[in-house]
Amino acid sequence: MKMKLTVLLTIISLFQIQANTYSQSKKISLDMPDATVQEVIQEIEQLSDYKFLLNRKDVDLYREVSIKVKKKLISTILNELFEGTNIRFEVLHKQIILKKAKIPIKKPVVLPLTGQSLPVIDQFSVSGMVTDEDGNPLPGANIVEKGTTNGVTADFDGNFSIELADENATLVISYIGFSTMEVSAEGQANINVQLKESAAGLEEVVVVGYGTQKKVTLTGAISNLKGEEVLKSPTTNVSQALGGRMAGVTTVQRSGEPGADDTVIRIRGSNTLGDNSALVVVDGVPGRSLSRIDPNSIESITVLKDVSAAIYGSQAANGVILVKTKRGRLGKPSLTFNYNQGFNQPTRIPEMANGSEYARLQSEIDIYAGRSPRYSDEEIAMFSSNSDPWLYPNTDWFDEVLKPWSGQKNVNGQISGGGEYVNYFISGGYKFQDAYYRNSVSNYKQYDFRTNIDGKFSDNISWGVDLYGRFADTNSPTQGFGAIFRTTTVGNPNIPAVWPDGSPGPDILGGQNPVTISTGAAGFDETKNYSLNSSFKLNFKIPWIEGLSLNLSTNFDKSFENRKRFETPWEVNSWDQVSYDANDKPILNSAMVPFNDPRLTQYSAEKQSLLTNAVMNYETTFNEIHNIKLLGGVESREDKGGNFNAFRRHYVSSTTPELFAGGDQDKDNTGGSYESARLNYFGRLNYNFKEKLLFEFVWRYDGSYIFPEENRFGFFPGVSLGWRMSEEKFWKENLSFVDEFKIRTSYGQTGNDRIGEWQYLASYGYSDFIYNFGVNESYKLLFEERIPNENVSWEVANQFDIGIESYFLDKKLYFDLAFFDYRRSDILWWRNASVPTSAGINLPRENIGKVTNQGFDFNLSYRGNINDLGYSVGLNGGYAKNKITFWDESPGRPEWQQSTGKPIPTVPEDIDQDLYYVSEGIFNDQAEVDATPHWEGARPGDIIFKDVNEDGVINGLDRVRDEKNNIPRFSGGLNLALNYKQFDFSMLFQGAAGAVRYISTESGLIGNFLKDYYDNRWTPDNPDAPGPRAHNRDSEYWRNNRNTYFLRKSDYLRLKTLELGYNLPQDLCDKFGSKGTRLYVNGYNLLTYSPDLKDFDPESDQRSLSGGSQPYPVQRVINGGIEIKF
Repeated sequence: MKMKLTVLLTIISLFQIQANTYSQSKKISLDMPDATVQEVIQEIEQLSDYKFLLNRKDVDLYREVSIKVKKKLISTILNELFEGTNIRFEVLHKQIILKKAKIPIKKPVVLPLTGQSLPVIDQFSVSGMVTDEDGNPLPGANIVEKGTTNGVTADFDGNFSIELADENATLVISYIGFSTMEVSAEGQANINVQLKESAAGLEEVVVVGYGTQKKVTLTGAISNLKGEEVLKSPTTNVSQALGGRMAGVTTVQRSGEPGADDTVIRIRGSNTLGDNSALVVVDGVPGRSLSRIDPNSIESITVLKDVSAAIYGSQAANGVILVKTKRGRLGKPSLTFNYNQGFNQPTRIPEMANGSEYARLQSEIDIYAGRSPRYSDEEIAMFSSNSDPWLYPNTDWFDEVLKPWSGQKNVNGQISGGGEYVNYFISGGYKFQDAYYRNSVSNYKQYDFRTNIDGKFSDNISWGVDLYGRFADTNSPTQGFGAIFRTTTVGNPNIPAVWPDGSPGPDILGGQNPVTISTGAAGFDETKNYSLNSSFKLNFKIPWIEGLSLNLSTNFDKSFENRKRFETPWEVNSWDQVSYDANDKPILNSAMVPFNDPRLTQYSAEKQSLLTNAVMNYETTFNEIHNIKLLGGVESREDKGGNFNAFRRHYVSSTTPELFAGGDQDKDNTGGSYESARLNYFGRLNYNFKEKLLFEFVWRYDGSYIFPEENRFGFFPGVSLGWRMSEEKFWKENLSFVDEFKIRTSYGQTGNDRIGEWQYLASYGYSDFIYNFGVNESYKLLFEERIPNENVSWEVANQFDIGIESYFLDKKLYFDLAFFDYRRSDILWWRNASVPTSAGINLPRENIGKVTNQGFDFNLSYRGNINDLGYSVGLNGGYAKNKITFWDESPGRPEWQQSTGKPIPTVPEDIDQDLYYVSEGIFNDQAEVDATPHWEGARPGDIIFKDVNEDGVINGLDRVRDEKNNIPRFSGGLNLALNYKQFDFSMLFQGAAGAVRYISTESGLIGNFLKDYYDNRWTPDNPDAPGPRAHNRDSEYWRNNRNTYFLRKSDYLRLKTLELGYNLPQDLCDKFGSKGTRLYVNGYNLLTYSPDLKDFDPESDQRSLSGGSQPYPVQRVINGGIEIKF
């Protein structure tokens, strides 16, 4: 019965309807000395649309008052008018009702199901409005009766009404970014509250390593993003929402594949030759994933960019991304439901040559090869007429394979609240993302939940339990998303996707037909991922030492992956163009490709991690001016996992895709396991003098299994300083227009162990060759794969940063600028030049590499309002340029080919990939060929390679190193936000510069040409064309050798996000019990300008159309949704 009662009361509290209110945002001016209350009311009615309703017995209309206000809210004026009286007001549409405060209600509440009476409760009603100092409403502000769980939130216009159990209660009013205020309700029926901003956000508490810190005393370089900003990007992946929003953070979205996270994130560029990824910390737990967190559950994201990240140790040398999820707060249960439906399509689809254009190119190739052209002009024209689809098809492969739009949806529900001993936040969500392909079974589905519970046993002992679970189901084509897209892109337009009689078409590239294989006809490839993250926390305040506390945490994560890939042959039909049946219908030759029998690959893996830590904190203040915070901790982590893979073929039927049903021949199975461990000690000292002179010292003593015992531990310290010059007397007297000015600097070291494992041990493997040694038994040969490096040690990151942070114009203008100089040493790399490859030795990596990375980042923002219009604009950006100062490189290389002193190559392991022949145009005629140093066999229409060393010969010595790769050197964003009454609008432009892509074409008999290539090609009739002649794939030297003609700048500016929202009037929301309802539409990757790259998205990893798979296109999203709060 108690359980039923609890459930009933919870349901009643969830759907409790608040008092009906209407907008009080009208501002007026009054100057009425020695007036009566009645005269003031009449003047308000004259200056506004409001009419007053009152009982003359309750309101003393002839009470003399004196009031002088300028452009104040009517609610503010009424609060001043009736201050010190027992008169309260309520707004109903355009009527203001004046009445006495309610007399406490003293009657038993009878439960309808049991007839039992609850204890008598006194209730006192207080209403009012919460605004900022400029009178702008603060919707969503929290109003809580101090010492109880009784609380409400302000509506869209900042209005609130709360029933109090104690007439002398104190109200606690809070809002993010503003100082919390406590107000006594004693004798007051109306309370108007103006919250002060937290010193322009400086009093704001931000998340840092193993804790929080006031922004005013922060000496590190950070970027911060609120959770609501993440939601403005309608993507299923959080990492895609960071681009353009955080200074110094570069994101590159490589693919839009459902369920994949191919977003590259760089914090202040690239710093090393190996892994440059940042460490992700979710709710204090390092190593968790960012990509698939539900954006609705994120409270904030903070990026540590300098030595402040050092406290996280060896995994944090490239910066740290701190994710804080939402938690419960004191107050009644609050329910939020969010649903949005989106439609996506590729941002760009390459324009390819059509049937007639491709036929003409093939004929030109024949002519250049000395053959007769395969098509006459009349036949070429037939491909465009569509008059004979059997002989002269004109296939638009993208139109055949891709849908105009594909769907995605996101559903999320949250409930949060709390009492004296327990606060809770519970969230559940569902995501669905469809693939671009027509009739496709490819998609991604995700179900997730999050439960964050905080409680306390006493004032000195508190606890927390966090649980996060996710199930993801990814269905992919057996040939891969990228493989299908490549086949579609290069598909021969002179081959039908489907024959006119409905039969599947022929194969277009090695047995591939993307129309067929994008459906389930080629089998299925399904991956299921299960993960559960758990955290258990205990916090102790040491009662006999004020300011001392101990935090204990145990975090256990477990995940499973099960993949099943069942490939079945699919049907293709070819026609020899001469065979017909008796009815003059073409006779097709049917075949099953690319193999005759189904085959199954089954893979399973599991992994788990156990992370425990103990952190001691001490905080104290001496003489009210010396503030000290100490932190010390120890942390251990153990990871282990394993996998199993099995393969079977020779299935007699496709109806039983199980391992047992496969044949006994041509089968295989493999597996493995791993274990790793780390032990770390860390600490931090913060000191400030009057919050003016700031000092921080951090250290980390890391132990990693990666290194041999004598080098296993490394000590890495860091120090940062800050000076709030605006707090000095000379500043306040001479530069008072600058509200806040802080200069900060930092220097420190961080170790890095993101390298290959067990390099201090010899590596052995089994040979693929079988030896029987002249006996009947066979053995695999065991051999040494790698020579060990017994002295392998830590890669060291030396980081220097200096910056300023400032607020101007009454805290409306904010500016942050920082310069950094990072120097990475002892990078593990091979001696590529000292020991020749002819030695036949697989060399170990050694601590020999050095890289520098220098740049700056900035953030500029302004916010303000014009009457009811609020606005903000922000600009952020970052520039980073790295160079290799040393690695083992042959000194005999020409200067223009050396990589030392140049930026890190696109693929450091392939040092020659960024070497290009320099294109100097196209040979117009044979005379120009004869007069110019050229590649042997060059002819008119070929690309001219520059003779760089001027020796009259074109060879490998003429290649030059390009200093750019596929990561932008500069990236940034421009954001604009507007709000007017119940409407809100925001938009974000993202831009990047300094990256390149290598875009060649498939060409010739293998596949189609880009339309741009066709339009700009050289022909005898157009010798001045900017592009080379038609060619057959790799038959030409300028296709086999990388050259700058195919190198494209991927600089771009794009409208990344745009959102328009509308909050329903509160009186309408009240009718269905909602605290607030918002409708919105938004878009993602809506417009893109990239002048040098028009066929492919500038963020994708597109490099060439010849060979291999291509990236699945980046998506454009149009989305609409609704958010309802109860």
